[in-house]
Amino acid sequence: MADKYNVEEAEALAKRALHLPITQATPIYEQLLSLYPTSARFWKQYVETQMAVNNDDATKQIFSRCLLTCLQVPLWQCYIRFIRKVYDKKGAEGQEETTKAFEFTLNYIGTDIASGPIWTEYITFLKSLPALNPHEDMQRKIALRKVYQRAILTPTHHVEQLWKEYENFENSVNRQLAKGLVNEYQPKFNSARAVYRERKKYIEDIDWNMLAVPPTGSSKEEVQWVAWKKFLTFEKGNPQRINAALSTKRIIYVYEQCLMCLYHYPDVWYDYAEWHIKSGSTDAAIKVFQRALKAIPDSEMLKYAYAELEEARGAIQSAKNLYESILGVSTNSLAQIQFLRFLRRAEGVESARKYFLEARKSPSCTYHVYIAFATMAFCLDKDPKVWNRFVQFEQTYGDLASILKVEQRRKEALFGKGEEGSPALESSLQDVVSRYSYMDLWPCTSNELDHLSRQELLVKNMNKKVEKTNQPHGSATIGSVASSSKVVYPDTAQMVVHDPAKKSGIEFSSSAKPVAASASNTFPSNVTATATHGSASTFDEIPKTTPPALLAFLANLPHVDGPTPNVDVVLSICLQSDLPTGQTAKQSFVAKGNVPSQNDPSGPNRGGSQRLPRDRRATKRKGSDRQEDDDTASIQSQPLPTDVFRLRQMRKARGISTSSQTPTGSASYGSAYSGELSGSTG
Repeated sequence: MADKYNVEEAEALAKRALHLPITQATPIYEQLLSLYPTSARFWKQYVETQMAVNNDDATKQIFSRCLLTCLQVPLWQCYIRFIRKVYDKKGAEGQEETTKAFEFTLNYIGTDIASGPIWTEYITFLKSLPALNPHEDMQRKIALRKVYQRAILTPTHHVEQLWKEYENFENSVNRQLAKGLVNEYQPKFNSARAVYRERKKYIEDIDWNMLAVPPTGSSKEEVQWVAWKKFLTFEKGNPQRINAALSTKRIIYVYEQCLMCLYHYPDVWYDYAEWHIKSGSTDAAIKVFQRALKAIPDSEMLKYAYAELEEARGAIQSAKNLYESILGVSTNSLAQIQFLRFLRRAEGVESARKYFLEARKSPSCTYHVYIAFATMAFCLDKDPKVWNRFVQFEQTYGDLASILKVEQRRKEALFGKGEEGSPALESSLQDVVSRYSYMDLWPCTSNELDHLSRQELLVKNMNKKVEKTNQPHGSATIGSVASSSKVVYPDTAQMVVHDPAKKSGIEFSSSAKPVAASASNTFPSNVTATATHGSASTFDEIPKTTPPALLAFLANLPHVDGPTPNVDVVLSICLQSDLPTGQTAKQSFVAKGNVPSQNDPSGPNRGGSQRLPRDRRATKRKGSDRQEDDDTASIQSQPLPTDVFRLRQMRKARGISTSSQTPTGSASYGSAYSGELSGSTG
C-alpha cells in the first residue's frame, strides 16, 4: 500500500479477501491486522473465514490473539457460536464447557451496553438444560435466578425486556416469594435503567467500527476523541453507585474499548496509566506503558513517562534502560540533557559529570547541554543564596508542607545530613523567625533576635574542640584565635586619661596627620606597604598581623541573619555625596577673598596651629611632650573646625595668646577623652 494507514485501501482489501480461498485470504488478513490490531471487524471476518472451512485449531489461535484486546460484542458472539458448535454434541461435558464460555464472556463484556443479546442467549441456554430429577430442576432454577438478577442490574439495551422476563420467571416459580424478590430488586432495576438512558447519550456519537490510525487532525478524529473523553469522564463518576471493585472493572473496560479506536494516541495511553497509578495499581500501570510503547514505539513522551514511573518506584536500572533506549534512537541534545539529569538524581553528581565529559565529544552536542550542566552544577553548589531564593519561592507560591520540606533540604545541603538528632538539622525558633519575617520586618525584637543568634552560635560551637595556640601576637588566623583558650589582652591599668588643658604650648597639627598616623600604626609597615601596592594577598595577611585580642573579638561576633546594609548602596551614596576635605575647604575659603595671614590659623598648616615666632618655636616642648600632644590629637574623634573665630576662642581657652585674639570671646573645645565639642560665646 502506498499509504501505510490508508483506510479506504484497507477496506477494499478486506472486501476482496471475502471472495478469495482461505490460503490466499490469510496473508491479506495478517497484513491488515498487523496495521490495525484492534479492529474487531477485521478479526471477526478473519475468524469466520476459518470457521467456514472448519479449521478449529486456526480459529482457536485467532481467538487467543484478539479476544482480550478487542472488547466488542459481535466478536464475542462469534466466540460463543464457535464454542457451542464444538461442544453441543458432547453431552454433559459440552454443556459444562459452554456454561464456562458464557461466564467467561459475560465476565469481560457483560457490562457492555450492547451485551443484552448475550445475556438473553445465556438464559435461553440454561432453560434448555435437561432436569432429570426435582433436585436438578431446583438447581437449574437457582442458576437462572442468579443470571436474571445480574442481567437486570446491567444497563443494556435489553434491560427492560430482561426485567419483564424476570418477573414472569419468579411468578412461575413461587408467587409469594416472587413478590418479595421483585420489591427488593425494583429500586436496583430503576437505577440501572436510569444509568442506561444516560450512558446511551454518550455512546451515540462513537463510531465503533473506526479503524485506529495515527492522529491526523481531521474533524472526524477530533469528534471521536471528544466523544470518548466524555464517556470516560462519565464512567469515572460511578453513576450507578456500584462498589469500588465493580466500578474499577467498568472503567478499565471503557479504556480498553477506547484504545480500540484511539490506539495511536499517546495521551490516551498516558491517561490510562495515570488512572491506574492513582488507583494504587502500579503494576497495571507498568503493563499499560509496555503496551503503549509497542503501539507507539517512537514516542519519547511515553518513554519519559514510563521511566519516571520506574524511577519513582525505585527501579533505577529499568529507568536507566529506558533513557538509554531513547539515546539509542535519538542522540539529540534533549535526550542527553534528560539523561544527565537522571544520572544526577539516581547516581550522583560525579556520574552526571562523567557522562557530560563523554557527551560533549558527540557531534550532536549543542550549547544546550553545556548550559544544562552548568546550571546543575550551580544549583548543587552549597551557596546559601541559592537555597534562600528557593525558600523564598516556596514561601510565595507553595504551601506549608512544601516550605518545611525545602527548609529541611537546605539544612541537609548546607550542613550535611549528619547523624539523626544533629542540632544543625533540628527545627529551631530561628527557623520560625526566618520563615515569618519580611524584608526589614521581624516577628521579634532586636534583643530577642540577638539572643537567638547567640544561641545558634553556641550550638554550632557546642561540639567543637578547643584548640590551644602558643603564638601570642600575630601569626594565628581568626579561627584559631577564636578557639584559643588564652588571649593576651591590653593592660587597662596602665591607661591614663590625658588632659591637654594642663599642657601649654600645644601645637595643633593637620587633622589628616593623626588619622594617617593612627592608621599606619594599626598594622605593621610591611602590611601597609602591601596594601599600597594592591597585592591580592592583602586580606590574607591582615589576620596574621592583627593583635589576638582584636581577633578574638571579631571571631566572637554573632552571625545574624537579620537586616544588613547593602554595601553597594552605601558606597554609592558616599561616592555621590559632596564631602568637604581639608584641601577643598581651603580652596573655598580663598575663593571668598579671605586670604589668611601669617598668624591666621587657617593657613598652610590647616590644623589650627598658629605660626609662632622663632624664639617661641625654639622653646617648644621636647620629644615627650610632642608625643603626648600627638596622642591627644588622635584621641579626639572630631576634626578641628575651620571657622577662624572658633579657632581663636579655642586657643584662648588653652592659654595661647595671639595678637589677633578677640578679648571678649571664650571657647572650650571639650574633653580630649570624650571628643565632644562644646562652646559658648560672650
